[in-house]
Amino acid sequence: MQGVAKLAPGAGNVGLAERPEPAAAPGHVVLEVAAAGICGTDLHIEDGEFPSEPPVTMGHEVSGVVADLGEGVDEGWLGARVVTETYFSTCGECAFCRTGRTNLCAERRSIGSRVDGGFAPLLHVPEHNLHRIPDWLDGRAASMAEPLACCCNSLLDPDRVADGDDMLVIGPGPIGLLAAQVARASGGRVHVRGTPRDAARLEAARELGFETSSTEDGPVEADVVIECSGSAAGMSFGLESTRRRGRYVQIGLAGKPVSVPLDLVCYRELTVSSGNASTPASWNRALRLIEAREVDLEPLLSEAVPLEEWHRAFAATRAGRGIKYVLVP
Repeated sequence: MQGVAKLAPGAGNVGLAERPEPAAAPGHVVLEVAAAGICGTDLHIEDGEFPSEPPVTMGHEVSGVVADLGEGVDEGWLGARVVTETYFSTCGECAFCRTGRTNLCAERRSIGSRVDGGFAPLLHVPEHNLHRIPDWLDGRAASMAEPLACCCNSLLDPDRVADGDDMLVIGPGPIGLLAAQVARASGGRVHVRGTPRDAARLEAARELGFETSSTEDGPVEADVVIECSGSAAGMSFGLESTRRRGRYVQIGLAGKPVSVPLDLVCYRELTVSSGNASTPASWNRALRLIEAREVDLEPLLSEAVPLEEWHRAFAATRAGRGIKYVLVP
């Protein structure tokens, strides 16, 4: 079975490779992959900036159809259209696992980095990771349930958004446009900020009903700033734009140390928070938002790219062309 894999440590070393075809172990299922989204983390893995265990098939934003059941799995899952949580295993015993914060378990092993992921025709995952998706939802767009769950973890557990807050989202990529929709569903007045090269993405934000601006425009102030660009410039602008006693949420990843005006946290008495990946609770919130149609995934899908053309989709993602690219077997 061919998949897009990290073949060796260090920068580069990603390509199509033969990987073992999975069989469903007890308590697990095998999915026929419908689509797997390309995430900034995948680019960091390609660049050697995010830990992985080569050789490993990449891809952790996955939708598919349950094709095979392991021993003990509920037969009702067979043929179900699903998305899947990303943690293949955790210790199950630490304080984080016992309180539902499996994202912080030191023994966590995730698909796409430590265990074979979804850039392949088939994917092996535990039954308890599965979530059914609505019949009306496009199966390729459904793969964005995973980054949506990450946004819900950063913004809703606990709530960083209050009804009537002025909110600024920096970075109109897929994470930024998902975070903006979560913030709006929580009652915030949301403004999306980008750079001149983000013109198409800012147009998409406007089509979703958001006010927008570019770095060429004037300053913006907000009660809550959600930084999704992962750039030093975006982080600095975000801290500078947060009102006194405001809240600053860091979602974007830089992948390397950056310099930011951290003194503003003290001078303005800012509350700074973030969220690492997702939790079972944030997945449940994400699916409720999708089912209630408070978050629209399909406008963010730029192209579904055949698996063998992965390099083109990675390059487009890295260049910021379009919004979201998914690979399809």
